[in-house]
Amino acid sequence: MEMKKVGHEMSLLMGLSMSCILTLVGMLTAKRFTIPGFLKSFLISFVISMIIGLIIPMKKVSDGVLRKCDAKPGTLKARILEALVSDVLYSPLMTLVMVYLAYREAASHGARIPFGPMLLKSEIISFITAFILSFILTPVFMKIVMKRNAVR
Repeated sequence: MEMKKVGHEMSLLMGLSMSCILTLVGMLTAKRFTIPGFLKSFLISFVISMIIGLIIPMKKVSDGVLRKCDAKPGTLKARILEALVSDVLYSPLMTLVMVYLAYREAASHGARIPFGPMLLKSEIISFITAFILSFILTPVFMKIVMKRNAVR
């Protein structure tokens, strides 16, 4: 039960941080930052990340990838692979939804922008940003959550 609680807390912390930063990065690269837009996008992104976190057992998936790649937990190779797994599972869907919503809103105001290039640029930026965030934040959050739940 403790490990399930750890997983839920990790999903919450990662979802909050990823949603916040990716929403901010997305709005800044679009050069269209507003507080209401940020809050709406952050909320939608956070809900998507929580749904993904509840459906996909990240620990099992990551452990499977580490075994397949013969990576020992705690090594640089393992951390890179874990960040990559997280990135592949979270950022493409979150980015697709967020870009679609931004595109729809822009189009409703008369903007004529092509969806494909907008999506591709956003996917690349989000993928790189999410990888870096996951690589840096996962071990930090894991230490916090494990300590708070008295798990070794």
